[in-house]
Amino acid sequence: MATKNVNGMGVGIAQALCDRQGGDPAVIAKRAEELGFASYWVPEHAVIPKGSDDVYPAKEPGEPTPEYLFKMPDPLIALARASSVTSTIALGTGVALVPERNPINAAIEIASLDHYSGGRFQYGIGAGWNEPECTVMGGDFEHRWTQVKEAIQVMKTLWTGEYVEHHGKYYDFPPVICKPRPAQDPHPPVLLGSIANPRVFRRVAQWGEGWLPFTADPQEIADGRAEITKFANVFNRDPKQLKITIFGTPGACRTRSELAEMAKAGADGAVIFPFAMDEKEMLLEIEDLAGAIFT
Repeated sequence: MATKNVNGMGVGIAQALCDRQGGDPAVIAKRAEELGFASYWVPEHAVIPKGSDDVYPAKEPGEPTPEYLFKMPDPLIALARASSVTSTIALGTGVALVPERNPINAAIEIASLDHYSGGRFQYGIGAGWNEPECTVMGGDFEHRWTQVKEAIQVMKTLWTGEYVEHHGKYYDFPPVICKPRPAQDPHPPVLLGSIANPRVFRRVAQWGEGWLPFTADPQEIADGRAEITKFANVFNRDPKQLKITIFGTPGACRTRSELAEMAKAGADGAVIFPFAMDEKEMLLEIEDLAGAIFT
């Protein structure tokens, strides 16, 4: 089935729990594609150091930590599984924790996924909220966005498919070549996940390809679009090439009217978070969502 849209805006599905209990990515992504969804997204947490989940931002006060936080398969492997049974749906990380993966490894893994999927990967990124996790995985938590910027620079250089070298604060290597190149030219879009913040608008305009805002407020989208445009002009980039894909909070963007408001505010796409945490319920929920927003 062809991808559907709302006011010209593609709508995707995020799956918080994409293990065999929550729903096989091959099953959920395939059904989402059949229903007309434009994209499928999975999260990343490689490890959760003991006790560090106490400050999880999505945790309700006085409530236990959501089970899915401890059950996240590797997102690139999950998306590779989804890619093998789909042909049109975009495949995104929501979000990948850049400081926790060596950028040379990340570059070849992402290039391979984009190569095999025919150019469908969307690199949603973040710096992470969990300091013990970031540290144990090799990240510099206090300066994590500085590390992210350098890591993305490394990956983009490697994705040229030429012999390149890098000598930076965090990464240092002699001339190397990394192939295959991504199917997308020059590389998959790098989309920065964040709340509305002047620093993220500047980063998007300087070295990103888009913003994944964690919001359900159309005014934040409109204001963010204006700020990104302002910074894009500073860095001599075309603001029309910098996309906004709403990474909606749970319960948001679940109706056609809500999505239309987001499109009017300047969003290019939106991602819905279903509530279901098992495969059967997930399939039923995305079918209900498709019926509500596409008809």
